[in-house]
Amino acid sequence: MSEDVTTDRNQYLTFTLEDELFALDIFSVREVLEFTSITRVPRTPEYMRGIINVRGNAVPVIDLNMKFGRTRTSQTISTAIIIVEVELEGESTIIGALADSVQEVFELKEDQIDPPPKMGTSIRTDFIRGMGKHGDGFIMLLDIDKIFSSEELSTLQSVACGQRPSEAMAE
Repeated sequence: MSEDVTTDRNQYLTFTLEDELFALDIFSVREVLEFTSITRVPRTPEYMRGIINVRGNAVPVIDLNMKFGRTRTSQTISTAIIIVEVELEGESTIIGALADSVQEVFELKEDQIDPPPKMGTSIRTDFIRGMGKHGDGFIMLLDIDKIFSSEELSTLQSVACGQRPSEAMAE
């Protein structure tokens, strides 16, 4: 009797933004940090809260609430920074994503994931990989690689490297 060693399960990290539950594929998540001091960088988009030091590396921090057109994330005891790896056009960028709280890691089978809705969500539907069935409800599974344009990622990379955004645009 042989067991199938392949799995159709994926793990997701759940987090909240304004009391709404979202999830990211665990493979894009590097680590979760408690909220820490963020250094503001001038002339950056409003949703970019600044940079933090992660083991000697400057990591840009994005306020996902603001990126999604919501209100600024307030600092509470539950506020966390999810360190994620974003890929676009073959390039990888490490960013911190502010979340109101981080919940749990859970598994979903492929048949528990529905396609993203065509409308009726609080964020752009192209940011959503799918809708995961969890308990009695659904969780929006975000596609972190689609949330930022190549221009936005270029700005984030330049800030992490110590350039001002205007210098990066001139290159």
